[in-house]
Amino acid sequence: MALDAHDPGGLDIDLLAAALRADTSELGTFVEALAVKLEEAVPGSVRVERRREGLFGPKLVRRITLDTDEERLELSRDRDRVETSSSRLSGGIVLKREAFPTHVWLQRLGGALAAQAARSQSTRQALERLLNE
Repeated sequence: MALDAHDPGGLDIDLLAAALRADTSELGTFVEALAVKLEEAVPGSVRVERRREGLFGPKLVRRITLDTDEERLELSRDRDRVETSSSRLSGGIVLKREAFPTHVWLQRLGGALAAQAARSQSTRQALERLLNE
């Protein structure tokens, strides 16, 4: 795993963001893979909303939400469109919401995960597995 002395979690945020977007060539696959990776890495901090496509279709990810102490990162998917945003939180209340391009959102997500890894050994181990896939 790549370590970065300037990062409090010891994780290379650029490498982490690259691992998260490794399969962005197909949007549906990317969103589904990202949801699974986050559910494994930070199960207590991430919420994944899935909905069934049609009456008998598979359940697909519609929204991924990751809450930190001061920020909520959210990815919303509607068929072939993805919207990513960040909200500033205070006491669980959203103060300000701002949309970001996906690559900027992934960078912020990597930073949030690295900060959580600095505080949690289990999160750090899950992220190490993600980076070594």
